[in-house]
Amino acid sequence: MTLFMPKDSTNLPKKASAVLSPVLSPVLSPVLSPVLVKQATLFSDLPEKLIEDFEQEFQLNEWHKGDYINCDIVTKRFFVVIEGNLEIKQSNPDTGREATLDMLYAGDCFDLMVLFDDLPHKMIISPLTTVRLLSVKLSTMRHWLWTYPAFNQQFMPYLAKKMREKEQQVSSLILHDVTTRLSRIILDHINKIKVYNGTKEEEHKHHLVNGLNDETLARMTGTVRQVINKQLQHWKKEDIIDKKRNQLIIKDLEALEKEAKYTQTLPNAPFFNT
Repeated sequence: MTLFMPKDSTNLPKKASAVLSPVLSPVLSPVLSPVLVKQATLFSDLPEKLIEDFEQEFQLNEWHKGDYINCDIVTKRFFVVIEGNLEIKQSNPDTGREATLDMLYAGDCFDLMVLFDDLPHKMIISPLTTVRLLSVKLSTMRHWLWTYPAFNQQFMPYLAKKMREKEQQVSSLILHDVTTRLSRIILDHINKIKVYNGTKEEEHKHHLVNGLNDETLARMTGTVRQVINKQLQHWKKEDIIDKKRNQLIIKDLEALEKEAKYTQTLPNAPFFNT
């Protein structure tokens, strides 16, 4: 089986609409800079000597919104996001309905399940923006984890964090209504991208959410687009948000936090000074 079929000499991936056979991520270049490796949170606190050893094994990849990424690549390589964000989802071929499994941001890595059980993971890898990633052979990643205690100690807290996120995701689907789930998803997104455009004086009030349209929010929340649109329009009338194409401007963080109904501060729960 051919794992990578280059489109041309630039090795760019084909768009999903034009794909006739599986296409995997292009390799842009070997990573030779420790500075680039340290951009990944997973490696940022490792000793310099260890990073120098690791950097020779990395390659730099770049995916773009709309690219088709064959999920078979995760059985060969382990990826660390250093810029942009990805949606990991699954679909029902009979109904066409899709569900979001995870949203990955700078600092996240995948695929954790394949890393540990070495089994295929059928999923849809969907870049929501231009994404830059470091990748390494899966066998090399396993070797690092079993061989270097310093790396293992830095990796385990991240693994625990992702397990807590999955627990919260499942419990939220069962225990909370759409309004609560949606507000938590938006707050979590703000917390992870940490993007704000505006004056310093208004920083505690306004935050910008890009790239999450109604369909994406519906998949993340476990409902349908019409329900999400109705809730967003209600918040817009209440002056909690302003809604534009694929863009939400959060105008009242305190009100959104009340909708989220957080009862405790978890290690990875959003927190804002208001």
